Amino acid sequence: MTRKLERLRIENFERLIEEAGTLKELARLADTSSSYLSQVRHRIRTPSGKHRKVTDELAGVLERAMGKPEGWMDESHGPESSGAGDNVEPTAYGKAGMHNLRPLISWVQAGNWSENLASPVPEDEVELLPCPVRCSLRTFVLKVRGISMEPGFSEGDLIYVDPEVEPVNGRHVVVRKDGTDEATFKQFVNEDGRMFLRALNPDWPDRIVEIDKAVTVCGVVVFKGKIV
Repeated sequence: MTRKLERLRIENFERLIEEAGTLKELARLADTSSSYLSQVRHRIRTPSGKHRKVTDELAGVLERAMGKPEGWMDESHGPESSGAGDNVEPTAYGKAGMHNLRPLISWVQAGNWSENLASPVPEDEVELLPCPVRCSLRTFVLKVRGISMEPGFSEGDLIYVDPEVEPVNGRHVVVRKDGTDEATFKQFVNEDGRMFLRALNPDWPDRIVEIDKAVTVCGVVVFKGKIV
C-alpha cells in the first residue's frame, strides 16, 4: 500500500468515525471490535513490528457498514487529501481539535505508555480530550500533580504529552526512572552535553537533578490546558 493511499484511507476512516458519532458506534455498525479499530486509528504496532493499517478487507467492511460505494475509502473527499504533505509519514500526526481526541491517563499508565502500545487503553474506557494543536496519534493527556512545576504549571492543569517529539533544551518532559512504574514531570536541560531535569518551583528541594541512563523520556509537553 502506497503512503498516499494509506493516508487517504486514514483520512476517510476519520470521516466515518465522525459520521457514526463515535469510534465505538462505527465498530458496532461494522460488527467489529472497537479495540481493533482503535489500534488501526493509532497505528499500534503488531507483534511483528508493523503498524496496523486500513487493509483492503477492513476498507470494504467500513464502506458497507456506512453505505458507501465500493472504493470510497480510496478516493479523495475533501481538501485534506489534496496531495499536500505526500512526503509526510501517513497518519503520523492528527488534526487539531475534535478530530484528534487523546486519552486522559494516569501517571502509572504514562510511565509504561511505550510498553502498553501493543495493548492500548480501550477508547470506551477512558476520557478522550481534543488536542488543540497538531500532535502525534501516540499523544496522551495527564493532570498535573503537586507544586514542583509552579508557577508555570499548577495542580490540575492538563498537559498533552507527545512521545514523537524530540526533547530539546528548555522543553517540558514526562520521564520515568527505570525500575519504577510512575512517571514524573520536569523541565529538560541540556548543558554542553550534560542533561538535567529541573523543577520550575524555585523553592523545590533538589530542584535540579542530572539525568543518568536509568531515566526514560516518555514524551514532551506540546500543550497545556485548564479544566474550568
